Amino acid sequence: MKPFITIKELKEKLQNKECTPQEIKQFYLDRIKQYDSELNSIIETFNEDNSPKKDDGILGGIPFVHKDNISMKGKATTSGSNILKKYKATYNSTAINRMSEAGAESLGRANMDEFAMGSTGEFSAYGITKNPWDHSRTPGGSSSGSASAVAAGLVPFSLGSETGGSVRMPAAFCGLVGLYPTFGLHSRNGVIAFTSSNDQVGPLTKTVYDNALVTSALAGKDPMDSTSLQVEPKDYTKKLNGKLPENLTIGIIKDAINNDSIDPEIATAFDESIKQLEKLGAKTKIIEIPHLKDGIAVYFIASRAEAASNLARFDGSLYGNRVEDAAALQEMYTKTRHDGFGVEVKRRIITGNYALSSAHQDDFYEQANHVRSMIRAEFLKAFEEVDLLISPTTPTFPFKLGELIDDPITMYLADYFLVPNCVIGTPALSLPCGYSQKGLPIGLQFLGPRLSEELIYQVAYAFEQSTDHHLRNPKGYE
Repeated sequence: MKPFITIKELKEKLQNKECTPQEIKQFYLDRIKQYDSELNSIIETFNEDNSPKKDDGILGGIPFVHKDNISMKGKATTSGSNILKKYKATYNSTAINRMSEAGAESLGRANMDEFAMGSTGEFSAYGITKNPWDHSRTPGGSSSGSASAVAAGLVPFSLGSETGGSVRMPAAFCGLVGLYPTFGLHSRNGVIAFTSSNDQVGPLTKTVYDNALVTSALAGKDPMDSTSLQVEPKDYTKKLNGKLPENLTIGIIKDAINNDSIDPEIATAFDESIKQLEKLGAKTKIIEIPHLKDGIAVYFIASRAEAASNLARFDGSLYGNRVEDAAALQEMYTKTRHDGFGVEVKRRIITGNYALSSAHQDDFYEQANHVRSMIRAEFLKAFEEVDLLISPTTPTFPFKLGELIDDPITMYLADYFLVPNCVIGTPALSLPCGYSQKGLPIGLQFLGPRLSEELIYQVAYAFEQSTDHHLRNPKGYE
């Protein structure tokens, strides 16, 4: 079996009886054993038989790994944190159940920035994760292990989670396809919360087709999640015919052109992508979203406020670790959280509590929600003029490991094009659109209105199939 084989190709091999699910599983377990000691993308591998319920499902016999904040019954679910290292999930998340119902089997837990807080994969209690394209660089975060494992061909797909770019940034940095779905399309049940109004599970794959297939298994109403949308399951691969819809108009986000903060090589690749879409028949139009620049500020305040609230439960009284030498209850709370949380998590909790304090709530949290509504209105107006929007996924190439560890503001600013749609709950998909002179991947993202995933996949697939960007793989993993 060749490395970097896609889900679609694996399904064909299974249907033609060229291999068995057990042979596929062993192939990937062997690759993990051979290559992951250098990457540190997978925290724990499951060697026992976790046989899926439906071998004839749409992902029947296909293995994957899931991010360490997605609960799997009987397995450790630590969210990359010391404070949960002893915790084992007592139930399956809906995402794991739906993968099982589709016939897929998880081979392990993927490394991640602690509690999904970080953009580099360096904020994990299990050590840093490396980028297969260049081991001196980050794979992006917080779904660092999920992306690194797929990029190196250790699994054909993975599940990550995104609150403000945590699937699409790693997808761009690792040459993959990554989706942030409409908020509520994928269930959050059993996913350890970071920011409840943004969090969504998202697939990372080698191709657009594979991504659409995984979303077909994930999407749909979940009675266990009050935020999930009343939508019926759908085959998101149905319209992947390599053609754009007639009279398609794509909006080019004005901030994405003539912008000195975007690396010149990324700007060039983005310009070539626009020309390719026009060649395929799309009409293009420059669209200004005045408050796009405020998306990071809104996300900064809202995400930290919600994180401070969500992480208040981790104090040693119910979940995970507890210090043994505390003389009183308050000391137990304080020491447990001091020893259990890492520096980035503490930074965000402190910021969030400050924003939620009675003296500052109106100045920060309420103001952030007001600007959020303004961003939503501007996107709605944009989608009255165009069908989809495009921008570079990130303005920069993958950071050098250690480069931004003490510069969180610069790290946050890398999310410039990623967080605006997350704060209003609309979908976006990143896919490869080129490579730098040094061979580093470049990401292009399509953004759409609520529940436009089918259209996004159709357009992204047509673009992908008209180029060869998705056919390239990192060296050293053949």
